[in-house]
Amino acid sequence: MKIVIPDDYQDCVRTLDAFGKLAGHEVTVFNDTVTDLDALAERFQDAEALVLIRERTPITAELLARLPRLEVISQTGGGAAHVDMAACRERGITVMAGTGSPYAAAELTWGLVLAAMRHIPEETANLRAGRWQRTLGTGLKGRTLGIFGYGRIGSLVARYAQAFEMHVLVWGRDGTRQRAGEAGLEVAASQDELFERADVLSLHLRLNDATRDIVTADHLARMKPSALLVNTSRAPLIEAGALESALRAGRPGRAAVDVFDAEPVSAHPMLELPNLLATPHLGYVERDSYELYFGDAFDNLLAFAAGEPVKNLAS
Repeated sequence: MKIVIPDDYQDCVRTLDAFGKLAGHEVTVFNDTVTDLDALAERFQDAEALVLIRERTPITAELLARLPRLEVISQTGGGAAHVDMAACRERGITVMAGTGSPYAAAELTWGLVLAAMRHIPEETANLRAGRWQRTLGTGLKGRTLGIFGYGRIGSLVARYAQAFEMHVLVWGRDGTRQRAGEAGLEVAASQDELFERADVLSLHLRLNDATRDIVTADHLARMKPSALLVNTSRAPLIEAGALESALRAGRPGRAAVDVFDAEPVSAHPMLELPNLLATPHLGYVERDSYELYFGDAFDNLLAFAAGEPVKNLAS
């Protein structure tokens, strides 16, 4: 089977133990992202199978129309909102999803919280430049962590917060509020209260029609000037342009983000802001997660190639 894997930025897929599962197949790996339709069609023209790294490349009806050999798409992680499922069904293309793990994203979230609150990147740069102790950080003990979305990742972040003796305040859908209450956590009276009270506020929502732009400029303006907003989920959860304006206005005082509207990012106006800490979508990008994600994706693909019943159809 001719298999194409796009968007392997670190050129690491071939180094994974899981990659050995594809022995005997013709595999092409690309280490960058292209968005031009003609370029994508050229890269994928001979592919019988695509293995997608999360949502890095959208698969549109226009692109599928130019890929007559494509039979199957195997997704790393769960969900396939970036794939035109209707067009795949129309063309008889099977789309399979895998499983994910919440640990890497929760760990990175906590890394960003500590780095931002204690000004670790700035002080590291200061020390290398010969400057000693130029900032005054903020501790976490006794402060309030707001969690918007208490799912697998949000619940882990809450547990980490309790280890730091923070107070945890949760808001989200009915299920979120019920689970948080059952775990003994305080549930905010409203989304507004969550933003008003949090010293650190972390977003842990899935992106869909109901959650897109769910954080507005008004919500951000309610945050304390001393507060930190953390987003390791999806950038479009926040109203377009609202976070940049809020940071320039000083409410919240700082933000730490791992996600952007369009990725990969080579330049972005927010990267110039001194009160922004940003990482290049590293939430799931670590070896254990990759072994899990690609192991599932390759297993699904091999089962398909062997004519076995497909159990992991994407929805």
